[in-house]
Amino acid sequence: MLPPANIITIIASISVSLCSLYIITSSRRRSTKVKTLTGNKRKSNGVVGAIGNTPLIRINSLSDATGCEILAKAEFLNPGGSVKDRVAVKIIEEALESGQLLKGGVVTEGSAGSTAISLATVAPAYGCKCHVVIPDDAAIEKSEILEALGATVERVRPVSITHKDHFVNIARRRALEANKLTLQSMNQTETKNVTNTNGYLLEKEYKGGFFADQFENLANYRAHYEGTGPEIWEQTGGKLHAFVAAAGTGGTVAGVSRYLKENDPGIKCYLVDPPGSGLYNKVTRGVMYTKEEAEGKRLKNPFDTITEGIGINRLTENFKMAQLDGAFKGTDIEAVEMSRFLLKNDGLFVGSSSSMNCVGAVRLARLLGPGHTIVTILCDSGMRHLSKFCNPEYLSQHGLTPSAKALEFLDRR
Repeated sequence: MLPPANIITIIASISVSLCSLYIITSSRRRSTKVKTLTGNKRKSNGVVGAIGNTPLIRINSLSDATGCEILAKAEFLNPGGSVKDRVAVKIIEEALESGQLLKGGVVTEGSAGSTAISLATVAPAYGCKCHVVIPDDAAIEKSEILEALGATVERVRPVSITHKDHFVNIARRRALEANKLTLQSMNQTETKNVTNTNGYLLEKEYKGGFFADQFENLANYRAHYEGTGPEIWEQTGGKLHAFVAAAGTGGTVAGVSRYLKENDPGIKCYLVDPPGSGLYNKVTRGVMYTKEEAEGKRLKNPFDTITEGIGINRLTENFKMAQLDGAFKGTDIEAVEMSRFLLKNDGLFVGSSSSMNCVGAVRLARLLGPGHTIVTILCDSGMRHLSKFCNPEYLSQHGLTPSAKALEFLDRR
């Protein structure tokens, strides 16, 4: 017996309503997801707007070799060529907002290269200038890039951070001098340039100086907590098991580790540390210690290594924010071998810190076992490492000529 027509009509109406509800709900879910994925994108135009939201790429050779998904943030694709672009923007924006830096002012920084290059790249976008103090053992092309970008560059001899002429301490002084000379020039009746006692020109149009202080300025940490960390979380859909990176200032490993663990406490976060750095022992033993110093073999600076920009022998305010589960040691030859392995097998031409991060990724993959997703950072490309890390003659002089055919170099101890 067929059901009455009115019952059929009711059933049809309910079916249409349920379908409509499903479509609306699905649409809202998709809309929410899109909003989440784009929520961290910078609204600015120009070079600043192009910073961040870098691709998360699979490193095929390392993934296939370990049975893990090893993914890396391609930070070398930022406009200034490195992960430090994020930090430069955050430091300058916060300084302008707080009034510590004025448009037309000069940003000073002591840097082994990448942060300096990023500051010199983005400072003009904010109407500011850049004065950089760099150790003279850093790759010469970094100084050449800085000069080409219009920054004032001082190359100084490497000394301990406790020395008044450490490159960071000199940069701090340059900011103070800029402020002092700007005040003096305001009292002068004639418009002219004034020069500090070291002969570095500080123009009258400079409206004071601001020391970026990347090691202690928590804007560094916030750049990664608010940017890099959320991007990794979104790009993986929250489905990752571990993160690993080296530390110099500590901002990247701190910001990313803290953000990821707040979203999933089960995510393991690890440090990989180069020779001469005390961070490995700080993480694993609770004591800042490195055998190079204890055995009376202190090098010309506490982290004299082929890997520029990472490794340190003091606790920075940024590193203190990190939430780490453990640490690995890396060596110079491992970083060199890894860089050649990635170039040959993946077409990735990366710098020394990126290579060390990949050493850490493989060590972490072996620790966790197959089936895990691990994320690391490709900090910069090999383009600013040509005279040292990518120079066969330089490497030969330091006993670092690569010879491995595969990943067997990670088994040497």
